[in-house]
Formats: sequence, structure tokens, C-alpha cells
Amino acid sequence: MFSKKHLLVAAATALLSSTAVQAQKVEYTEYDLPNGLHVILHQDKSAPVVAVSVMYHVGSKNESLNRSGFAHFFEHLLFEGSQNIKRGEFMKLVSSNGGQNNANTSHDRTFYYEVFPSNQLKLGLWLESERMLHPVINEIGVKTQNEVVKEEKRMRIDNQPYGQFSNEIFKRLFTKHPYRWQPIGSMADLDAAKLEEFQAFFKKFYVPNNAVLSIAGDIDIAQTKELVNAYFSAVPKGAPVEYKKIEEAPLAKMVVDTVYDANIQIPAIMSAYRVPGMPDKDSKTMQMISSILSSGASSKLYKKMVDDKKNALQVGAINLTLEDYGAYITFALPNNNTPLPTLLTDIDEEVARLQNTLISEEDYKKIQNQFENNYVTANSSMLGVAENLASGYTFHNKNTNNINQELDKIRSITRQDIQAAAKKYLQPNARVVLYYLPASAKAAK
Repeated sequence: MFSKKHLLVAAATALLSSTAVQAQKVEYTEYDLPNGLHVILHQDKSAPVVAVSVMYHVGSKNESLNRSGFAHFFEHLLFEGSQNIKRGEFMKLVSSNGGQNNANTSHDRTFYYEVFPSNQLKLGLWLESERMLHPVINEIGVKTQNEVVKEEKRMRIDNQPYGQFSNEIFKRLFTKHPYRWQPIGSMADLDAAKLEEFQAFFKKFYVPNNAVLSIAGDIDIAQTKELVNAYFSAVPKGAPVEYKKIEEAPLAKMVVDTVYDANIQIPAIMSAYRVPGMPDKDSKTMQMISSILSSGASSKLYKKMVDDKKNALQVGAINLTLEDYGAYITFALPNNNTPLPTLLTDIDEEVARLQNTLISEEDYKKIQNQFENNYVTANSSMLGVAENLASGYTFHNKNTNNINQELDKIRSITRQDIQAAAKKYLQPNARVVLYYLPASAKAAK
């Protein structure tokens, strides 16, 4: 017989599955303007809110050697103003009309958005069209934002414990691909760049035919089409943006290195593997593997090393999903002066267990439910829907409907797929191992 606990778990699982199915179908309308701007519209009248977003298919991988940081710099620079928006007024216009706005940059894309009461749709469209049509890119703005970016780098990376770890890993994991530098780039590169270089970068990448305008919320589709045409049809089409994936040869051996960080007192050990990029099914499988190993207190690594053996203060695995490749990273911080190689051995044992033994049905159902729940959560806001619609078109071969196929992809991953991916990509002799030590350790040598 089922206990009350079992009945509650079964009911919760059924409810989660029901919610996921209901959330799976996202209706949308999509089309192209003559200038190449791809437009995606999703109507949801459940709340008087609208998200207006533009995703440009440009990130740090589109930069040139010795001119890194441009895409992230433009994330800031394009808030400077336009021919019709005075410097410092962009965010004031948003907040004074009840909205929120922001932007973020990755290796692969730059994403700008506003979330407004739905009666301010026109304002959101006007702001994004101004950003695209005629932003002001001058010496004043460049110098101002250069200082802003420098301060951000100091706060988030240079003076942050373990703040350099992704930079240190990526420059060893990639030798040819521009993923070898991080989106924030080099301050020396930005200092050396001339105004004309910034203007040329904008002209090349921030064009309608390299962008997706995604709008989700309390809108009228026909009226919104008219507004989109009114605000964006005048933006001139740019030259075709061509990008060819730079192939990296497989890692032929284990790369072991040491990094010293003045901002830490507790050492760490990290390992990184090159894995498939976002469009590949195995990318999702690797995300599942990282969750099995380290998501939550019941995960394999946490339970083994933090709870049971108590030889780690923290332990984790991250699958950083990018367009061309991914990076699968494990890390651990020692407890009770545990040697770093011991921590690496413990992690490797759990990886080997995944490679040699199918995960249990219980663990499999748990991870499936977790990913289904994550899917529902990701589409629970209008901004989340707008971004996921744009990402599907941008990163999945112009397949906007990827948003409605994600659950099927999750459910199609079998226990055998998980085992096979762990075997294929998590090879101990094809990775970067990084000993991340306090600067005092170097002085003591």
C-alpha cells in the first residue's frame, strides 16, 4: 500500500507533469521585415504587462584578437542615448513610466529588454528602435563607459575571490576559438581602440538582419505589427553578417597548471572538458549530468564529499552551454586540509560511476522532473518567454518553435544517453586541471 507520503509525492509529480504539458505550447507569430529584422510576437493577456526585447547575434566570439571586450562594451554604450534621447535619459524614461530594463552579453549574443505596463508598448518599441537606428557613439560616451566597464571588472572579477577562474580555464581549454577570452575582455584592448573602431563594430553587427525583436505579453497582434513597422521599417539593412565556426582540435592530453590568486585564502581544484555546443542534443545531456552530480544537497558529489566524507567545503559541476562548444567544469574547495588531488579523485570516481553504471530509475525520474520544472519556471514570465523565443531562432537554426520542443528533448534523453555522454566527453586524459591557490602559496615556495 501507498503511504500518505507516497501519495503526496505521486500527486505532486502528476501536478508538475500536468503543468509542464500545459506550459509546453507557446503560441507565437513570426515574420521578417524587408530590412531583415526577425519579429516574434506572443500574446498573453493574463496580466497587463509586456516585455520588449532585442537579441543581437553578436558576442565576444565575434571580436578580433587584441580588440576583445567590444560586445560587452556595447551592452553599456548603447544606453548612452540617441539623436532623440539625451545622455542619461534612457533609463529615466523607463523607470518614470513604470518599467524595468537591462541588458546582458555572452560569448554569443547581446540581449536588451524592457518590461512595461502593456500601455507603454509604444515606448518600449521606440527605445529599442532608437538604439538600433541612430545611437550616439562619440568620444564622450566611449570614455564614460570605459570607466564604467573598468569598475565592473574590478568589482566582479579582479577583486572577487576566484573571479579569474573562468578566464584561466577558457584560455587553456581553447587555443584558437575566440571563446578563449571572456566577454568582459581586456581593458588594454578597449583603451587602445579608436572611436572609428567602435563605430565600425556597431555598423557591422547591430543591424536588423542580425537581430530578433521578440515581444511577449498583453498585446494585440495586428496593432503590434503596425507599431513594429512604424518604428523599425526605417532602419537600414546591414551587410550580411557572416561567422564561421573556428574548429578546435580535440584535447589530446591532460593539461595541468597552477594559478595563484591574491583574493583567496582557501585553495580549489578545477577540471574542465570541452563538450558540444547548444544546438547538439548532448549539450542538454551534459546539463543533466551536472545536475545529477552537484545540484542540491542530495546530489552525488555534495552528499559524498560535503556530508559523508566532510573533505570538501564546496563541490560542484557546471555545464556552461555556448553556441559553438560548451565547457563542462568541476570544482572543489577542501575542508580539513584535504589534499587537492584527493578531491579530484573523489570527483573522478563519481564521474566513472556514471560512465560504468546506469543511474537508477529513481535518480532518472528525479532529474527529469527537475528539468521539466526548470522549463516551466523559465517560461513563467513574459521576459522569459520573449528571451526563449528569440534564443530558439538565434541558436537552433532559426527554429523559434524550439521553445515548444524543449520538453520533448528532455524526455527523450535516456539513462543510456547519460551514460554514453559521460563516457564520450568526460575523459580524464582530455581535460584541463587547474590548481587554484592563494598567492601566499607562491610566496612560500
